[in-house]
Amino acid sequence: MEKGPFSVEWLAQSSRGGARETPGECRWFRWVPPLGAAATALSREAPGRGSAGHGAEPGGGAPGRARTKFSAAQLRELERSFREQRYIGAGEKRRLAAELNLSQSQIKTWFQNRRMKFKRQTQDAR
Repeated sequence: MEKGPFSVEWLAQSSRGGARETPGECRWFRWVPPLGAAATALSREAPGRGSAGHGAEPGGGAPGRARTKFSAAQLRELERSFREQRYIGAGEKRRLAAELNLSQSQIKTWFQNRRMKFKRQTQDAR
């Protein structure tokens, strides 16, 4: 008696090569495109290309927000704040965003990127 697909017995047999597939049935799952906002973003990308910044040619890739170019004064203040504390709180994030004329999201992202840079530097120093 053959068990239905994905029962414990069927899976045990299939791993030993004993289970047979029924016509039109596939042993492996098929890829299903994502739903929602991610699907919209993916559908705008050219086929065979990754997102910009992840191996794509400069200037190519999906349209989106341009990279923020921080001024020297902004970088000095961000670095000073980072030296004091590597993880930024909500109040400090609001203060920096207002003072530097940046969004809180830009401040948060800068701190995340700076922590990763710090981690790489400390690992390379070992």
